[in-house]
Amino acid sequence: MKKCPLCAEAIQDEAIKCKHCGEFLDEAKRTSLAEKKIQWYFQTPFIVIAVCCVGPLALPLIWWCPQTTRAWKTGLTIAILVLSWLLFEATLKSIETLKEYYELMEGF
Repeated sequence: MKKCPLCAEAIQDEAIKCKHCGEFLDEAKRTSLAEKKIQWYFQTPFIVIAVCCVGPLALPLIWWCPQTTRAWKTGLTIAILVLSWLLFEATLKSIETLKEYYELMEGF
């Protein structure tokens, strides 16, 4: 008999998985299973697509993501907000330019 390194309960020497805490004893299997437990909407590709589609409305996905550090969350939030503001200003400038062109076309 040996002790589980995670919960310290007695388990058999040949055990692959602890019967008490349910964790794998092999470190490689434990980390890969921990990565699979992440919800699909917290995975990086989904967050990138969400930010590209809805911009700052996807910020809660970043802030609720358990694997992202606070520094990354803050940096991404600032970057997304600045980019959104620049795109908003560019849109307003484009609309202003289109209005000027339409006014010139009505004059002819």
